[in-house]
Amino acid sequence: MPTRQRKRPRNGTTEPVAAAEEAGLRYVSDTRPGITRKRAGKGFTYAGPDGRRITDKNQLARIRALAIPPAYTDVWICTHPDGHIQATGRDARGRKQYRYHPRWREVRDVTKFERMLEFSRVLPAIRARVDRDLSRPGLSREKVLATMVRLLERTGIRVGNDEYARSNRSFGLTTLRNHHVEISGSKLRFQFRGKSGKIHDVAVTDRRLARIVTHCQAIPGETLFEYVDADGVRQSVDSAEVNEYLREITGEEFTAKDFRTWAGTIHAIEALSELGPAKTEREAKSAILKAIDQVAERLNNTRAVCRKYYVHPAVFATYQAGTMLETLGNGNGTAAAAALSARERAVVRLLSKGA
Repeated sequence: MPTRQRKRPRNGTTEPVAAAEEAGLRYVSDTRPGITRKRAGKGFTYAGPDGRRITDKNQLARIRALAIPPAYTDVWICTHPDGHIQATGRDARGRKQYRYHPRWREVRDVTKFERMLEFSRVLPAIRARVDRDLSRPGLSREKVLATMVRLLERTGIRVGNDEYARSNRSFGLTTLRNHHVEISGSKLRFQFRGKSGKIHDVAVTDRRLARIVTHCQAIPGETLFEYVDADGVRQSVDSAEVNEYLREITGEEFTAKDFRTWAGTIHAIEALSELGPAKTEREAKSAILKAIDQVAERLNNTRAVCRKYYVHPAVFATYQAGTMLETLGNGNGTAAAAALSARERAVVRLLSKGA
């Protein structure tokens, strides 16, 4: 019998089932029977698919380590410790939230570099849709989402989530408060405490964005990015909605984090291009560290995190090999990349060669 070939989607990553297998995990779905929880006093009891109460200490320890918020409803917990999804539930607004196995998150972190070329192909479509939505009249949900995506791209600010804002008082784009931004004419200045306590001070000059954000600030309440729906009810926008907006545009599983990876890679290439070619391996390593430090400053992260998660490995590999600058300077790239900037087209050439 011939060996069955694994299908590879357009974005260059293996099927989710295969990706789970490669990580030593079981690909699961919350449509299958799982563990349920029931309120009991100040805590919860848990029951297996057969309805029997779970008393095993190890199993209870695993469940509690998932830190599922008490307010979640319709909670489903995987019966298998190696399930790629460990739990799901509905938050106060009825949105489904996920708890993934740590190894699954590692797999997705690795494959995001494989997706960068595909991201470059959908980036023009994202920008075109954002431009259209920014031109909408009034202050609709789509207009606010478009504003946030444009700011994600222009600033590299993390998208943020409600849990970090509540528990750590650290903020991202979706959880910013009105006082976190000052607007003067066409200039916006964002100042806030981000992840790991890092202070962000980011300026953007864009008259249209400044006008829209000013309208957002005028809505009663402390959350910055809000809109009023057709029923006159004030609505905020969270990270899940931003990511769903990107999925709607691209038809792919791209998220706000892909913008940071794209930006980190471009910043690294710009820094190395400015430093010029290295004559020795020692000079190359020194230049790479300087480039990483510049990326870390732009993304407000550590050197180690930026190198591991936000710069495509091909950048440093080709620089050390002495071929990066030559590749960047050769040709104009493909027709598909025509809508990108000259620097972005150069990045596509580099990644295409290293893919």
